Amino acid sequence: MKKSEVKLFKDRLLALRARLRGDVSQMADTALRKSRSEANGDLSSMPIHMADIGTDNFDQEFTLSLMESEGDALKQIEVALERIDEETYGDCEECGAKIPKARLTAIPYTALCVKCASSSEQGS
Repeated sequence: MKKSEVKLFKDRLLALRARLRGDVSQMADTALRKSRSEANGDLSSMPIHMADIGTDNFDQEFTLSLMESEGDALKQIEVALERIDEETYGDCEECGAKIPKARLTAIPYTALCVKCASSSEQGS
């Protein structure tokens, strides 16, 4: 792969990493707020409806799940940036074949070619 192409992929990975870090940070703030009433500044002693509590719990669990997923993507991006520094970016980690540029464009942090990724998913 040409150095100019690698630079384009590196720039895309850096931009994606920055965006995901911001998303994860914002989601952490959302997930860690106490409750709907406290978040809205309602400090009254009026009871909260059970459905509201259930919704708050669902929202918090959903947000934490998204954070975990995006955290995994961040780890994959960091590994891809390391592969760029090691000049192994674009090589499949399983079979050593070149990963097609179309796949790298779609998933710039991928470490596997389509064949190996498919085999990996079927084996899981």
